[in-house]
Amino acid sequence: MPTQEHFGLGHFLAAGDLADLMPLMVLALLSIACWSVIVVKAIQAMLLRRSGRRFLNNCGEAGCLSVVERAFSAHGPRDPWSRLAEKGLAAHLRLSRLSQVEAAGLGAPDQFLARVLRRAITCETLELESGLTLLAITASAAPFVGLFGTVWGIYHALVAIGDSGQSSLSQVAGPVGEALVMTAFGLATALPATLAYNIFIRANRRLLSDLDGFAHDLFTLLGGTPAPAALPTKRSA
Repeated sequence: MPTQEHFGLGHFLAAGDLADLMPLMVLALLSIACWSVIVVKAIQAMLLRRSGRRFLNNCGEAGCLSVVERAFSAHGPRDPWSRLAEKGLAAHLRLSRLSQVEAAGLGAPDQFLARVLRRAITCETLELESGLTLLAITASAAPFVGLFGTVWGIYHALVAIGDSGQSSLSQVAGPVGEALVMTAFGLATALPATLAYNIFIRANRRLLSDLDGFAHDLFTLLGGTPAPAALPTKRSA
């Protein structure tokens, strides 16, 4: 059996069997996947905020539907706000081109517009939540994976010590210390995932709150009542 100074992470990686190293490989894969999600989501959040501010600034504070239309035409569907405007304007245009009988099949105009905007917000919510499931799973599962690796390593270490017939502190501390490294790896994987998950959840709540306010303003501008089908399509402020 190796002496105490021979124990360490290098010895654990070199002497460990597949069962010993499997938790470490799982944690490594989870860590790589989580950091990839963290980087992508952080860049995405920064770009969405910047693009959203640009679109809302183009819309201005005039509260005029024509201004929103011009802003969308110049901006395009690049962010949740502009995509919501796209869905709302398309629904308003559709209603304005239907006869009264056809429009009646869609329900009341304001209810139809509300359904369209609500579905658009739901789609944006699902898009914003993509990747967060992986962070949540890692935050909750990684400590247990590390703990499993530790328990399994301690079991093998105690069996080896029992077979050798030596039970001094120097012979016990080394293998047990190696096994405890797995718990540290589990915590090191779970902590960034936990912090990132909570940060992104908070950022998504703020973004969706702003998006919900914009949806109410857009619904008010659209009015819920389409222009008569016999008249030219012209939206009032």
